[in-house]
Amino acid sequence: MRLEFSGWLFGLLTILAILLILADISKVEMEFGFSNGRMAMRPAKDSLQNKCCRGQISTNTSSTVPQERTGRKENVQPQAKLLDIPEWKHNTTLTARIRKDILKFLDAEKDISVLKGKLKAGDIIHYIFDRDRTLNISHTLYELLPRTSPMKNKHFRQCAIVGNSGILLKSGCGQEIDAHQFVIRCNLAPVEEYAQDVGLKTDLVTMNPSVVQRAFEDLKNETWKEKLLHRLKMLDGGILWIPAFMAKGGEERVEWVNNLIVKHKLHLQTAYPSLRLLHAVRGYWLTNKVLIKRPTTGLLMYTLATRFCDEIHLYGFWPFPKDQKGNAVKYHYYDSLTYEYNSRATPHTMPLEFKTLRNMHLQGALKLNVGACRLTT
Repeated sequence: MRLEFSGWLFGLLTILAILLILADISKVEMEFGFSNGRMAMRPAKDSLQNKCCRGQISTNTSSTVPQERTGRKENVQPQAKLLDIPEWKHNTTLTARIRKDILKFLDAEKDISVLKGKLKAGDIIHYIFDRDRTLNISHTLYELLPRTSPMKNKHFRQCAIVGNSGILLKSGCGQEIDAHQFVIRCNLAPVEEYAQDVGLKTDLVTMNPSVVQRAFEDLKNETWKEKLLHRLKMLDGGILWIPAFMAKGGEERVEWVNNLIVKHKLHLQTAYPSLRLLHAVRGYWLTNKVLIKRPTTGLLMYTLATRFCDEIHLYGFWPFPKDQKGNAVKYHYYDSLTYEYNSRATPHTMPLEFKTLRNMHLQGALKLNVGACRLTT
């Protein structure tokens, strides 16, 4: 009877947690004026009636992540909140506190990759999400495991993390992005054709195994192999970060890429995130009352970057189908893929993540760029 009650209680708590996440996502959409995939421009008085002053935030005493508070009224339309901030000032004190708090959960210098001393060829490990499935560490994968962390003793004053939202198109942010000391990109996104808006510099780029299928047609012929080779050669000493141990299904594609790197002796560094990284990152955000399901690549990269970057600027983070002026925004700036941001079937809670990042922007913990960049001469 006690076991039955425990099972019933666990199920109830799980349902409540899911409802809380969905409710928070819904609030984010309403706050930014989106409903059912459409942008709804609400007058200021409606914003006041909806738990006024969501733009007023403070640092919760039990959390290093800036939280919202209510109290003062605002007369700004919610869609314009970011653009109505005339200047952004870096809050070094808050940034240091966030870095210190994240270090309690993970150390990016160590967790950015499994090292040779931790695994050997022939080892069998369990996938992070498919615990009943296993992966055999191949000789090629073992050969590419770094001996020391690719981020050992690295430190940068300014870093840029470039997401892949279509909000980047016509932004003219390329020059500004490339001016950062360290540039992180996501999922091997193309840059040459979009350099004016996204820049070219790449110091670290992630590559989910699914990218091989989606962007390079599973290397079905020499043409696609050459396209992937060309993109990898552009890294020119940069870090290729491959989450090889997340879930069953991508091991063949990881091996294809690894074989290309070895065969062509490509000038790049490889990194394969530690088995504890994703759970540690999720644990940090959940502890700070950000109820994410699974962190997006962008949020993962931000969490890691706090370890070695003094100041972090985000570009291409926009999980909405329209921009603040009502113009349609592509999910990715480089393809026609669509995404149901609020579908229960998706592993991410992007609008909720964006709400958190926006609050951190307002407090000066990071800089969130969502509009056009000012061109410098």
